[in-house]
Amino acid sequence: MRFAAVGAFLALACTITHDPPRYLALGDSYTIGESVAESDRFPVQLARSLGLHEPQIIAKTGWTTDELNAAIDKANPQGTYGLVTLLIGVNNQYRGRDAEQYRREFVGLLDRAIAFAGGNPSHVVVVSIPDWGVTPFAANRDRAKIANEIDHFNAINREETLRAKARYVDITPVSRRAANDASLVAGDGLHPSGAMYAEWVKLILPEAQAALAR
Repeated sequence: MRFAAVGAFLALACTITHDPPRYLALGDSYTIGESVAESDRFPVQLARSLGLHEPQIIAKTGWTTDELNAAIDKANPQGTYGLVTLLIGVNNQYRGRDAEQYRREFVGLLDRAIAFAGGNPSHVVVVSIPDWGVTPFAANRDRAKIANEIDHFNAINREETLRAKARYVDITPVSRRAANDASLVAGDGLHPSGAMYAEWVKLILPEAQAALAR
C-alpha cells in the first residue's frame, strides 16, 4: 500500500509540474484584437482551442515591422516557446512603405520568431495579412489597389516563410468575405470581429496542432 501511495504521489507530481507549451503571439492590431473583447482575440481563441495558457502577446495597433522589432527588444521575452505566431505588414502597406524594405524587416522578425521557438522553424506559424480594403473604412479608397498591394506583401511573407521552413496560413481569402458579411467586421468598421477571428482560428489550428506535436 505504501509503495502504491508513493507511486500515485509521483504521478500526481508529474502531472502538476508538466506545464503546457508556451505561446508567443507577435503582430499589430490583428493580433492584439483592436475593437474586440480580449477573449475574442485570435491568439486567445487559438490558445483556448489548443488547451494552452493565455498567450504572451507583443502587438499594438498601428505597428509596422520596425516598430514590432523595437517592441520585442523592449519586452525581451525569455525562454523557449512551443508555438510562435507572426502576423505583420498591413501598416507597412497602409503607409506606402517599400516592399523590399518590408521583406528585409520581415525576415529579421521571422528569424527572431524562430529563435524564440528554440531554433525550430516548424513551431512558428506566419499568418497572412488580411485585406482591409473590403471594410466600410475603405469605402472611398481604391480597393483594387489595396488588394493588389496586400497580395504583393503576402507573396513576400509567404516566400520568406517557406524559405525558412516555417509554417504559413493564408487567411486573406477569408478576410475578403467581410465585403458581403457585416458580422465579420468589428464595430469600428475596419478591424475583424470575433466571428472573423474564429474563422481564422479554424485555418490556423491544424498548423498550430502540427507544430506542437513535433
